[in-house]
Amino acid sequence: MKNPLPDSVYHSRLKPRKPDLRGDYFRDQTAIIHATPFRRLKHKTQVFFSPQNDHICTRIEHVLHVSTIATTLCKGLELDVELAQAIALGHDLGHAPFGHIGEKILNELAADSGGFIHEVHSLRVVDKIARDGRGLNLTYAVRDGIVSHCGESFQQSISPSAKEKDLEAVSTRQSAPLTYEGCVVRMADRIAYLGRDIEDAITAGLITGRDVPREIKRNLGSTNGEIIDTLVMDVVRASRKSDAIQLSDARYDLMCRLKEFNYQNIYNHPRILVSDHTISRLLRNLFSHLIESYQKWGLDFHACRQSPFKVDHYFSQYLKPRRRLLESEPDSQRCVIDFVAGMTDSFALESAHDLLFPHPLDGI
Repeated sequence: MKNPLPDSVYHSRLKPRKPDLRGDYFRDQTAIIHATPFRRLKHKTQVFFSPQNDHICTRIEHVLHVSTIATTLCKGLELDVELAQAIALGHDLGHAPFGHIGEKILNELAADSGGFIHEVHSLRVVDKIARDGRGLNLTYAVRDGIVSHCGESFQQSISPSAKEKDLEAVSTRQSAPLTYEGCVVRMADRIAYLGRDIEDAITAGLITGRDVPREIKRNLGSTNGEIIDTLVMDVVRASRKSDAIQLSDARYDLMCRLKEFNYQNIYNHPRILVSDHTISRLLRNLFSHLIESYQKWGLDFHACRQSPFKVDHYFSQYLKPRRRLLESEPDSQRCVIDFVAGMTDSFALESAHDLLFPHPLDGI
């Protein structure tokens, strides 16, 4: 499998950098894991909001699972392991707090500013928000893999596009990756969460192992590890015979059935939906307050710090080093969405508490 564009395109950066002994893609990995958006993933929900249970998967664990699965696929298909690992490590840097309900609410709140799609926002994070607005200056191949990692549908087969694109212009999920490694990460993303979400649902008491259809357990596996192994080996075998990253017909059908089971029994479980309603109210209140704060103080950071609310102080600290970005993109909605999307679950809860409950008066 050979990627369609010249290597010079894939290795290019927004700002040229002298090469060093790490190589371009491993260098991107180190930039990602040292960035604060990566660190915050450990306190962001994957599917289940469960801060008191250390065994429930968080966003950072999901990212690491995707990286290991992508690594195995690349080894089996003789692709660039370091490129796939870099894409996998960075693919969710722009994800909202509270998992997919967080993304859904931010997309509604940002309707007048182009909406919110986490893979598109992940590119914005690595290009414009991380490192106090300086960005991570990643290679074109990694940036493309990040912004193209999701896709509109649950595809059986994924092939790289051969047409170079302006990554900043990508605003939908219709963009295909430009590398086989990007296609691998898109496939690995799905493999990573289906079995793990079942394990977490059992841990959370939403379902039992007996609820999982026998056909799934018999043909894919009864544990997350077995499911991953079955699907990974199937992708390797099926892809070696083609010019695409793909599943066999039989395994693809089973994977779709597993996804349908998860939606019916886990993602739409009444306990999840009740939690989603609370999270929706929380994020809407935060957004409304921060919009008012930004419209009141703008870039007057000193005045903003006179607010009685801690979240306004943190907002001011976030804005100050990114002044140049804010002046070039004077959109209050996008500015607030950037800040809220970067929050961890715990910080969002703390900020909501700050807004809802009275503050004690010192000295009385």
